[in-house]
Amino acid sequence: MTDFDVHPEHVAHPEYPVNPAERAKHPEHQVLRVFCGPGGSGGNALGVVLDGAAVPGRTERAALAVELGFSETVFLDDAARGTVDIHTPSVRLPFAGHPLVGLAWLLHDLGRPPRTLRPPAGEVAVTYDGEITWVRGRAAWVTARRTERYASVTDVDALPAPPPGEGWLYAWAWQDEAAGVVRARAFPRRGDAIVEDEATGAAALLLTHELGRPLDIRQGTGSQILTRPHPDGTIEVGGRVRADTP
Repeated sequence: MTDFDVHPEHVAHPEYPVNPAERAKHPEHQVLRVFCGPGGSGGNALGVVLDGAAVPGRTERAALAVELGFSETVFLDDAARGTVDIHTPSVRLPFAGHPLVGLAWLLHDLGRPPRTLRPPAGEVAVTYDGEITWVRGRAAWVTARRTERYASVTDVDALPAPPPGEGWLYAWAWQDEAAGVVRARAFPRRGDAIVEDEATGAAALLLTHELGRPLDIRQGTGSQILTRPHPDGTIEVGGRVRADTP
């Protein structure tokens, strides 16, 4: 098994509407793939609305998140301050890794790299290192997620989607413990259309906090999440981002 040889049927990938009439119904937004593997494989689809004022209400934002069908959609409410709002198809989140990494990358690509983003949880520092975009958060900001270690990568890959049970599950096993390489799969199990999350920055941050070491996480069908803890208790989550033009 290579680093990214996993089973595509394990992960639900919401499809972006290809019918131009369907696209026209949605406010202007960008679609990205966040936490791509080397060469651009994998990555978790993200909807980005750069003009948050175009979708002003929580009800409207929740409806758009459902229509797009991605695991998260992020709205930029104040470009100068970096104020953002994050929605899944069923809940509003105070913090999430892949929307913040994706938005930070997009703003950098547009020539407006932010130093800080401000989701409801707090200030998130942003840095760039080559093709990796990093955001820094705290484990206390990660809500309602549980990690569970499995004996082997084979055991993680054999899990049904979703496994029996309730609540957000981040299933993981060491792929190479000495090198800090983890195989992981993520199951929101919250009753919406996201059966399995392709790449989950907040859960990666939580696992890094629990293990107390930098990690190289291989998740989904080819995604890669990098993490590194800091002495002040914050943890950076980073990865590659690609534009996903329908």
